[in-house]
Amino acid sequence: MSSPHAKPTEFSHAMRREIYEQPVAIAKTIEQHLSSDIIFPGELRALESSLLTFEKLIIAASGSSRHAGLAGEIMIEDLSGVAVDVEYASEYSYRSTHAAVEPIVMVVTQSGETADTIAAQREALTRGVKTIAVSNVAEATIPREASAALITGAGPELAIPATKSFTSQLTILYLMALFLARKRGRMTSEVTRSFLQHLLRLPDQIEASLRLWDALAEQFGDSHYQAEKFLYLGRGVHYAIAREGALKLKETSYAHAEGYPAGELKHGPNALVDEKLPVVVLATFDHSDPDSLLRYRRTLEVMKEVKSRRGRVIAVATEGDQEVAEIAENVFYVPAAPELLLPVIEVIPLQLFAYHVATKKGYDVDRPRNLVKAVVRE
Repeated sequence: MSSPHAKPTEFSHAMRREIYEQPVAIAKTIEQHLSSDIIFPGELRALESSLLTFEKLIIAASGSSRHAGLAGEIMIEDLSGVAVDVEYASEYSYRSTHAAVEPIVMVVTQSGETADTIAAQREALTRGVKTIAVSNVAEATIPREASAALITGAGPELAIPATKSFTSQLTILYLMALFLARKRGRMTSEVTRSFLQHLLRLPDQIEASLRLWDALAEQFGDSHYQAEKFLYLGRGVHYAIAREGALKLKETSYAHAEGYPAGELKHGPNALVDEKLPVVVLATFDHSDPDSLLRYRRTLEVMKEVKSRRGRVIAVATEGDQEVAEIAENVFYVPAAPELLLPVIEVIPLQLFAYHVATKKGYDVDRPRNLVKAVVRE
């Protein structure tokens, strides 16, 4: 195992390099969309009147971008009170029209060229609906055709599995939640500033933890890379990260992995749990949030149940948490953060875990079989 203090100077894969580039990508994304505590200065001017009257935000996306949307749904609903629906981009065009609501449609895409997402946006525009594009490529079709575009600061992403583009999307969605909360009078400027300060600290917190997570992911990968199936569990906003962690492992290592809400384990997936099944659990919490603490307590009960059935528990936990270490076989610790910012941090150990499981199997993580960076055919 490499030293947790030795930052790689050369990367054998673009995916690993791009995981390490996430602190810079997140910082650039914030810098692009924040000016003296003003979020999205001028970028949503074309939607100014709609932003005051719309009744629902519909997020249409595919793959990792949809998982970012699922986390964004909870961020936006919890902070701003705006109702959010998350659609598969491939399904949006076939749904009925927006009955009795005045929506805005947000399309989330890394490449800006995903065929299903282009079709979803064009369908929305045909219905007379304003659209907001979140894209990593400014000059791509989707942001060019959108009513307004929010560009992530990830820069070119060469590996097919989304890493820095995903956390940059989460950053924009968090900023959108704060923007709408402020716009709709749900949050004072002082409270907004406090939330932004936490966000601004994230890049340094991630940078300080990356090397240790990488070393632990290599160690845990050694223990689990021969497993044929994995289960990922999370509650609330962390369910989206369970889905994304499972997708990263699936697309890089070709093992079957599934993300589930932790409370749904007893409704079917429990039948899979045995001594051969690694169960990856998002068990982080926000000390200052009673609802987060309640979800955490219930997650601990699920972990104990998995352990009682001889399942192998890998957990992502908050620094200083001793209870998780008594249950889980392996633990990644992440810095404490507000509940709705934890997804940006906690997904990164799961990216590294997927990377090491796949490379130990001898697979090319940058170009997984049957996958392309931008799905340009429907």
